[in-house]
Amino acid sequence: MTFTPYLSFDGNCAEALEFYAEVFGAEASIVQTVGQSPMAAQFTEEQQGMVMHGQVQLGTRTIMASDSLMGAYVQPAGFHIQMSYADPEKAKRVFDRLAKHGEIRMPFEATFFSAGFGMCTDRYGTPWMIVCEDDATAH
Repeated sequence: MTFTPYLSFDGNCAEALEFYAEVFGAEASIVQTVGQSPMAAQFTEEQQGMVMHGQVQLGTRTIMASDSLMGAYVQPAGFHIQMSYADPEKAKRVFDRLAKHGEIRMPFEATFFSAGFGMCTDRYGTPWMIVCEDDATAH
């Protein structure tokens, strides 16, 4: 069984995926836009360039995403995507890039449980937790 976050965006999915690919040193792929899909005729002209399905591959994990096509976009709430790093400096760099032009919910700093931990919502509305862990399972 796998667990894959699937994010929705307000017309800026391609931009968000490219941003995540840059932040995490990964590759983004737009698998299909609305205009490339068999359902293209069911959408407006302005929706044709929107992302029907895209993804960023982060090592063995994937974040999938699309633009909100079936109604009004709702900003995510009630969860965070958590990324773990062995190196506190790398974790801080990732946190700073995600937080830029976003909202810092908890500044990245040493805590009683971690050499570094922070929470932010990025400029696209995605909530993140970045944590530094000392075990071998951190990426």
